[in-house]
Amino acid sequence: MAKSDTRSADTQRLGGRVRALRRKQNLTQAQLAQRLDISASYLNLIEANHRPLPAPLLLQLAQLFHLDLATFAPSEDARLLSELLEVFSDPLFDAGDISSTDLRELAQGNPAVVRGVLDLYRAFRAARASSEAIAARVAAGEEGTGDVLPAMVPSEEVSDLFQERSNYFPELEAGAEALGKKAKLSLDDRFAGLSRHALKAHGIEVRMVRPVALGGALRRYDPSTKVLSLSEILPTRTRSFEVAHQLALIQERATLDRAADHSRLSNPESKALARVALANYFAGAVLMPYAPFLAAAREERYDIDVLGRRFGVGFEQVCHRLTTLRRPKAEGIPFHMLRIDMAGNLSKRFSASGIRFARFSGACPRWNIFQAFMTPGMIRIQISRMPEGNMFFCLARTIQKDSGGFHDPQPVLALGLGCQVQYAREMVYSDGMDLENFEVATPVGVTCRLCERTNCEQRAFPSLRHPLRIDENVHRASLYSGDTLKLPLAT
Repeated sequence: MAKSDTRSADTQRLGGRVRALRRKQNLTQAQLAQRLDISASYLNLIEANHRPLPAPLLLQLAQLFHLDLATFAPSEDARLLSELLEVFSDPLFDAGDISSTDLRELAQGNPAVVRGVLDLYRAFRAARASSEAIAARVAAGEEGTGDVLPAMVPSEEVSDLFQERSNYFPELEAGAEALGKKAKLSLDDRFAGLSRHALKAHGIEVRMVRPVALGGALRRYDPSTKVLSLSEILPTRTRSFEVAHQLALIQERATLDRAADHSRLSNPESKALARVALANYFAGAVLMPYAPFLAAAREERYDIDVLGRRFGVGFEQVCHRLTTLRRPKAEGIPFHMLRIDMAGNLSKRFSASGIRFARFSGACPRWNIFQAFMTPGMIRIQISRMPEGNMFFCLARTIQKDSGGFHDPQPVLALGLGCQVQYAREMVYSDGMDLENFEVATPVGVTCRLCERTNCEQRAFPSLRHPLRIDENVHRASLYSGDTLKLPLAT
């Protein structure tokens, strides 16, 4: 298991990343030092993390090997380390002697190896789940025991792609702005304007039809007849979104294909799902144009309901759009967002705030997103304090998917949106809250196995950082809870 240590990580060291890059290019230290016009001894110190990588040398490396500077982004190291720590928190590794320092050095120096380990662990979990499912079918006497689960879940791969791109795609933003101008869209006439543009530019007729005609679908496009059929049960805001989505699949096909042609997407299903997600991104950008939406968000202090009414979209659409405001020199608050169902399954996630989400195990039940189910439709506010002391301002609310009628189910989900606490004053939801008083913050973790708080009454598993101690003469709120652990407050 991964053991805790006290070594500080105050300075970002990139020596391992430089060493891995050099070896990939089959260069010796002397050869790379010559190309960078530095001494081999100085390069050796950088690779050994005894010297930081100066910005001029970083730029030289990027130009020399035609690299995106995001290759050296500290946030990517942090994400990989977070996921690696979660992997090695699995009881499978309890007998090991792997420290968090070992994992940190691996994440910084060999990111490709870390990704391979993560892929292998995902495949292992999928195979284990598949064998358990088959065993359950055999025990129940069911047929179809030969079915297996895929090693890689397409939604996970697509989420990784969006995270890597910081949930911002400038090509799609430009295409959405061009469409808005060409179709002369206005807030009061978007559905009609998009329908006119579809017919004029692509010969596509938009029709509203009864649900039975679509066989349960909400949108169906027939390329042979160029008819886009939309179910009449769709609310007005969703009708505009669906037309914009279909236009993305047609006129932005090349852009979608380029973005989906990524090494992270390992199978056709992942690539197809990525195109759908990117088309949704485009549709959101059409309905909520970047500059006007950012200006309105700042003016209204990120009041989600006000923004939804102004732009004619739903709560979830506004939250998702807020996470995409990452344009250089015109950025909004760096938000994280997640969506769960009543069983706790995570169906959507993105983090620009730096908060860590569990990838392979259950999330912390102290998060306010779980409490949102107890007060449907009401926004729940929480100041969350992570075990390392980082503070986040979070809001959560339930959302209800559109129903097809009285007899159709209406699934209820919960959506969470949050940011680092220093941005909270920019949001209307922080009014009247004492953001300086860290004592009012709710202690929250990533997963029980990685959380050091042994006094949590909601703990479901023991912390890997503290040995399990059972006293048969003492009954605690949780089997795995212990004495109160005092943690330093964030400064």
